[in-house]
Amino acid sequence: MKKIVIVGGGGHVGLPLALVLADSGFEAVSLDISVETVNRINAGEMPFVENGAQDLLTKTLENKTFRATTEHDSINSAEIVVIVIGTPVDEHLNPDPNAVVDAVSACIPFMNSSQLVILRSTVFPGVTKKVKSLLAESGVFPEVTFCPERILEGHALKELRELPQIIGATSEEGASRASEIFGRLGVKTIVVSPEEAELAKLFTNVWRYIKFAAANQFWLMSNEAGLDFSKIRNAITFDYPRASDLPNAGFAAGPCLFKDTMQLAAFSNNNFALGHSAMLVNEGLPLYLVSKLEEKHDLSKMTIGILGAAFKGESDDIRSSLSYKLKKILEFKAKKVLMTDPYVTVDKDLIPLEITIKDSDILILAAPHALYKEVSTSKPIIDIWNLYGNGNIV
Repeated sequence: MKKIVIVGGGGHVGLPLALVLADSGFEAVSLDISVETVNRINAGEMPFVENGAQDLLTKTLENKTFRATTEHDSINSAEIVVIVIGTPVDEHLNPDPNAVVDAVSACIPFMNSSQLVILRSTVFPGVTKKVKSLLAESGVFPEVTFCPERILEGHALKELRELPQIIGATSEEGASRASEIFGRLGVKTIVVSPEEAELAKLFTNVWRYIKFAAANQFWLMSNEAGLDFSKIRNAITFDYPRASDLPNAGFAAGPCLFKDTMQLAAFSNNNFALGHSAMLVNEGLPLYLVSKLEEKHDLSKMTIGILGAAFKGESDDIRSSLSYKLKKILEFKAKKVLMTDPYVTVDKDLIPLEITIKDSDILILAAPHALYKEVSTSKPIIDIWNLYGNGNIV
């Protein structure tokens, strides 16, 4: 049984991959620097919401095909090392590849030249080759590939076994070994160069971000004209395949889309007007909502309730959530701001739903969790997502 160590394996990308691999004939080890996360996982408790993952965690722990650890020496006996550390952007919106390099550097003392290294999270173009050079300079010559994750949070277990896997390989051997691993999951593989794979991942996320921006811009135009974008969108997409991918309006955020758009802008020497425009539209949506409320209400005398802290519906992930941007704006404008979310456990300032509804004058639907459909109140709800089917005019 081949041993795979996933570095950064306690998070939304690494842990589902480890569990699926452990269920597919591999010995999988999640290596994570968080002692709390590792202890929770080994105790059989998923640290975040992911459909089907709790049952799979229980199964693989019982079968002893999976475990979590904080010890880097677990890499010593591994045949495959997966690095699930992406390239973040700094406070100036510039890519910072040091997170990937630092993670690899910490692993080098435990690595050998017979291993296969797979970079899994989004990286700035050129990072794969930089990692290969870093390893070579340290006297270690494993095969290095970039195999980007393509999953949707909440549906990772299903999509890992369904979606084709892009493999950016520096050699035929590396491509063959990586293809064998993902082939065990039953998916097709597409082999390209590392740089092509790196751009493919960025292009994918940025394309989604731009589509969301287009929908939000259309909503802004419709709203300014006093028209219901949800009705317009339905008219456009109804039995019309060429427009079927037009999203609904709503907050477009999360740990990847904005960040990767800024990475692609940096890669093109900031000659990416379309990406910057998408960022202005999506990031500007919370401020627009508040400004429209100010036209009709004296917010300084009102309590505003925000429904949803996560960056999207049915998630507990608050990374880069625009709910918090909305909250900051309202804290400056309104008398009081309350926020609630049934899934989020990491924010101790969240208020129970019942209290948020009772004590608020106006409610804003920030994350369209399905359970919010059951909310019954006479108080106005700002519903840009059109979750309630009443239109999304503000």
